[in-house]
Parts: sequence; structure tokens; C-alpha cells
Amino acid sequence: MSHLFRCLPSVDVCLTALLERAPELHAQPRPLLREAVTAYWDGQRADIRAGRVTEPEQLALDAHLPLLLAHVRAALRSRLRPVINATGVVVHTNMGRSVLAPEACEAVLRAAQGYSTLELDLRTGGRGSRHALVEELICRLTGAEAAMTVNNNAAAVLLVLDTFCRGGEVVVSRGELVEIGGSFRIPEVMAKSGATLREVGATNRTHLRDYAAAINEQTRALMRVHTSNYRIVGFHSAVPLEELVALARRHDLPVFEDLGSGSLTDFSACGLPNEPTVPSVLAAGADIVTFSGDKVLGGPQAGIIAGSRERIAALKANQLTRALRCDKLTLAALEATLRLYCEPERARERIPTLRMIFLPPEALARSARRLASRLRRVLGDACRIRLREDVSRVGGGAFPQYDLPTTLVCLEPAVCSAVELRRRLLDGDPPLVGRLDEQGFCLDPRTLCEHDHARVAALLRAALTERIEP
Repeated sequence: MSHLFRCLPSVDVCLTALLERAPELHAQPRPLLREAVTAYWDGQRADIRAGRVTEPEQLALDAHLPLLLAHVRAALRSRLRPVINATGVVVHTNMGRSVLAPEACEAVLRAAQGYSTLELDLRTGGRGSRHALVEELICRLTGAEAAMTVNNNAAAVLLVLDTFCRGGEVVVSRGELVEIGGSFRIPEVMAKSGATLREVGATNRTHLRDYAAAINEQTRALMRVHTSNYRIVGFHSAVPLEELVALARRHDLPVFEDLGSGSLTDFSACGLPNEPTVPSVLAAGADIVTFSGDKVLGGPQAGIIAGSRERIAALKANQLTRALRCDKLTLAALEATLRLYCEPERARERIPTLRMIFLPPEALARSARRLASRLRRVLGDACRIRLREDVSRVGGGAFPQYDLPTTLVCLEPAVCSAVELRRRLLDGDPPLVGRLDEQGFCLDPRTLCEHDHARVAALLRAALTERIEP
């Protein structure tokens, strides 16, 4: 066994061979290259100890070089990698939620490449406020008196409760105590803020009298949480916002609304229910509304807070605000996204999230036919391909009960199972993620751009022939 260990090529010899074979590796940090090579040969050492390698010829570098190169490339890939989303879930949390508009991507690049006016007041040359970068736009689009941003909507809720409700009670309907992705729950967020949750009503029905009975000297606010990621149907009732506001005014209390996946758009044109928009909630009298920037708004991850001038000023003065603030890249992307909303039709064309949601069924059917035709030419007998009418989802916790009509491209591979095809595609570069069901592996054109089709075909061809690219 010891003589086999001595036959293992040195790391330096391997590095020389790799760099000759793949010159692009010169750009990689040398310590990471060495670690990747060492890890590969550690696997061979394990094979020697297990008796799977018994001859020196089995350890020749020339024989291992293709596999070694594939191992090194895989090890050095960025952990945050592009993915082709063929699931049809538009706002896919696992894949980064909303895709940014080209204008937002350009704004991020400009902000990243040099210095910026993040907190520079050009009138005085002194320090300015990063909140001012997007506040005017948010107010213009929502009708709010003032606004600010933090790093996500959970942070927005935390900041509001910490500022106005610490040490007191917040009255919330029992049916609105939502849990969002990653097991984050509204009650736990409230507890972290130092506020005490006062549940009222039943899971399925809450009445105005329930809120009124809960108000006492410890009450700091009435709060509504929009149940964007689930629905209670059947024997159900909730208090309209206008009635809740009227009750709050009689007791000199504020009303806060957490919209979650807040929207500036009426989606009823594509068959989705007319969910409450941020402007409508503020117009109904809510003192503060919080919502996400990276869900159906179609921007970067951010928590947006809009409301009265006095209350936003108090939020900005909270010391917790500094810990929750957005960086320059987020603000650059958010500003560019909000600018597009100044022209609603342009927003629907340029913001990928909106464009994908509003895609009509007939356009998706045409796209599915084109993709299927390309795949039949490329894959031949390796895969049976057919079309099937089905549905897409908005995702991100928005419109959980409602479907968007689509046409799927369904693949039934001849050389492996659909489960195995899925595994191989996840190992691809870039990974291709689709749907797996009892009828095969399916691709939804809603979340695929036309320019993705050629790459999808190439990835499927490689996966079905198990080729390892040199």
C-alpha cells in the first residue's frame, strides 16, 4: 500500500498540468486550487486503503487529468451561481425571488464600480441621508407622506413594533398570525421587538367587537397582517380596514398593516384577484404599511415602510435603523425599479416579474411549441416530448390559491428515469431546474426567456448522454 501512496503525483505537478490544459484557471486563487487538487487525491488515497486501487498505473496523472479538471472546476465554482428556472414559479424564493429589470442591473453596476452619493448632500457637500434616495419615489407611487427602506420586510415589521409598541400590547387577529418561509413567524418577530401580542377573534372569524374588547391602557397599536401566503375559505370573516381605522381613531391608536408581498399593480387583468395595493391601504387610513421589495414589486430584497410623516421620522430616529439599513446596491436597484413604475405600462414590459405574470396563455403556448420543436431536433430518440396544458404560480407567498394558465413541455427520457434526469440537470453548469411529476420532467416557458432555449437544449443533450465536457 505504501508504494501506491508514493505513486500519487505531487500537487505541483498536477497544478502545472491543469494550468496547461485549462489556462483560465490562472485567474483562480492558488490556495483554492491546491486545496481542490489535494481533495481529489484524498479520494484516491481512500480508494487505495479500501483496495479499489491496486496498481500504480491506476494512479497515472494522464488517466486522471480529465476527472481531476472536472473536480477542480466544480470545486472552484462560485457558491452563488446562475440558475435556469423552468419551474414556472415566477417569484421563486430558493432561486433569489425577483429577477431585476435591465435598468436596475445597470444601476447596481454603476453604484458598484465607483463612489456614489449614498450619503452625500450635493447642496452642502456634507452628510446626507440614504433614505432620501428613494423616499420621494415611494411617496409619489403610494400617496404616503413619507417613507424609508430597511433590508427586508421582517426587519420593517420589527422596526415599526420596536419604535411604537415596545413594552406595550399589539392587537392582532388570530387568523393573521402567519408563518413565512424559513419558519419565521409574526408572533416571534413581535416578541423580539419587545411588544406583547394580544390575539383576538377565532382562526376563521374576527369581529370589530373583538378588537374593541382587547383595547386597554397597555395597547399601543392595532395591526393587520395580510395573509398573502395562505387563505381561510368557507365560514370566514375579517374586519375591513376602514372599520379598524375608525375604531383606532376613537382610542387615539395607530393602525399598522403588514402587506408582506405588497403591490403597486392591479393584477386582475391576468385573472388574479385584485389584492389590496399599497396606495389603497394608505388611502383607507393605515398609519404605516410595510411590504417587500423583491416579491411582486419585482425589485431587490428590501423592506419598504410608507406612512405618515411623523411616524416615519420616529422610525428613522430609532437606533435599530442603522442595523437594518440597505446598502448602496440595494438602493440603486430599488430606485431604478420604482422609476419604471412611474409609467405602469413600461413597468409591465421592463420588470421581469410583472412581464412573466402578465404573459397571456396563447403566448406561452407558442413558446412551448417552439421549445418542444427545438428539443425534438436536438434530443431525437433520447426523449419523448409532448405538450400539456397546466398552471404556473406567482410564488413568494403571493396569490397562493390562484393559478396562471400555461403550457408545459413534458419530457420522458428513454435512457434514464425522470428523477435521474432531474439530478443530472442540477449538476449542470448552469443548473436547470424544472418540475418533476408522475408524467415526467416538465419545463414551463413562463420563467424561461427565448434566449434560454438553446442553452436548455444543450444542457438536456449533455444530461441525456452523460457527457463530461473537457
